Amino acid sequence: MSEKYHHRCRNDTKKNLDLLLETTPKFRTLKELTDDTRATIAIQAYFAQINKKYGAITALAKEHKISRQFIYNLLYMLQISLIISFSVSEEAIAKTKRKSIEWILILRFEGRCSISSISTVMKRMNLPYYSEGFISQTLKDIGGLLPHSQKIELSENLYVHTVEDEIFSKGKPILITAEPKSTVILGINLEEDRKAETWLKQFNDIEETNPKLKIESATTDNGKGLCSAIEKKFPFIDRQPDTYHGVAHVFGEVKSRFAKKVKMATEKEEKKDKVCMNRKTDKAFESRYELYEEASKETIKAVEKYEDFTYLYFCIINELKPFYSNGEIRDRERAKEVIEVALDLMEELYDDINDEIKSVRDVLPNLLNYFEQTKKSVEVCRSFGISEEDRKVLSLAWQWNKAVIKAKKTTRKKRAKEEKDFYLEYAKESLGDDFERIKEAVFDELNNIIQASSMIENLNSILRPYLNNSKNHVSQEFLNTFAFYHNHRRYKDGERKGKTPMELLSGKKQEGNWIELLLDVVEKEKPDFFL
Repeated sequence: MSEKYHHRCRNDTKKNLDLLLETTPKFRTLKELTDDTRATIAIQAYFAQINKKYGAITALAKEHKISRQFIYNLLYMLQISLIISFSVSEEAIAKTKRKSIEWILILRFEGRCSISSISTVMKRMNLPYYSEGFISQTLKDIGGLLPHSQKIELSENLYVHTVEDEIFSKGKPILITAEPKSTVILGINLEEDRKAETWLKQFNDIEETNPKLKIESATTDNGKGLCSAIEKKFPFIDRQPDTYHGVAHVFGEVKSRFAKKVKMATEKEEKKDKVCMNRKTDKAFESRYELYEEASKETIKAVEKYEDFTYLYFCIINELKPFYSNGEIRDRERAKEVIEVALDLMEELYDDINDEIKSVRDVLPNLLNYFEQTKKSVEVCRSFGISEEDRKVLSLAWQWNKAVIKAKKTTRKKRAKEEKDFYLEYAKESLGDDFERIKEAVFDELNNIIQASSMIENLNSILRPYLNNSKNHVSQEFLNTFAFYHNHRRYKDGERKGKTPMELLSGKKQEGNWIELLLDVVEKEKPDFFL
């Protein structure tokens, strides 16, 4: 640029500053400030704003005995002058800021970094806008522009099965409604309680945001507030009680309790045995031996109690599997009868778990509702043009695959994987080149059989590291952004590899990555966000 042009820009800037003073009657005495002083104040304010140094503007105001608003006015005029003098377009400023915000989002959600870690990394990379204050406020602003319920682009009505549950952060419940097959988070809210009215608010929000999304069935635990809300909002849908919370969790805790008693009895027996064997006289030995025998009997009783309960417990768990070991659909009525017999025997054998038995009995009438979906899914699988034998083999492979996912103990997981691989290999030999296509279609259809709200636990495992990084100081704005990230990110492995949850639910290919889509939404909601 020519020297003449720069000279004109400086003169224009000075005129603008003088005009500013003239139009601010309250501060006409500020003409006493020299041009250099005013320029210095503006520059200091400019760099303070870039680095988000809180308190810097107030400090300048006190130092020069001027108002904060006047400093902001000087800052504005400086920014205008910079744009004129150096031809820095708003587009260039927006591009730079957007790029920095992209890095903030990448580090926060893909890197799972804390705010302070993001600031450190960005500073090392010589990226602007690296202050913790700017990062924190930007993330909050982005989340504030997003809805609590995710918007899904649908051209026609979509009927879905949902799972509802809550996770906790510092004692506060985070209510989540999700579609388990795609794993899309439909609604996520940080609340003060889990009352029916609170859940209803989320259901209404989901409905208003997505009028073409129709909830036709749901899997939940037996929380009073949640169940009451579903009865009020969706009185005609089939509610599937969570088999994990309804049975496995209840009796699993009993099993653990009995196992601890076995351990305590065994330790007591070993202690009595040691004391007995250390007696030097026959009389002392005999008196201690009686105590050892009593401890031994208690151990035997505890072991028998544990083993009998474990046998009945696994009898019940086995009846919850959709398929028999030969691949046939399990008969619902027969399964219910077996479970009832097991519960009757538990009542006869144990008088200290009546509450737990009653809890399982209460959910039993609807506990096996998913067998109806099993029948529907099997009929769909039969339409794929495969033999009944291949259908059974793939059904068993799917069932064992679920066991692999749920198993926590290494030995159980290993055994389940061996069984799954066996049936898959058998099907591969039978189906040949069509194996992958048929297997994917069968597994996809059988995934419509939802027995538990365990997907919320999976979301908890994804969300928990972020909560830990922020010491559980979670906000609704963060949850809004997290839901958007989760729904539009691509899975890197597993049966959903290469797909985003939103693609799986809507059936429409997602153009662009989650960051591009998110910032496009932000710019649409607030066009000047990056300026």
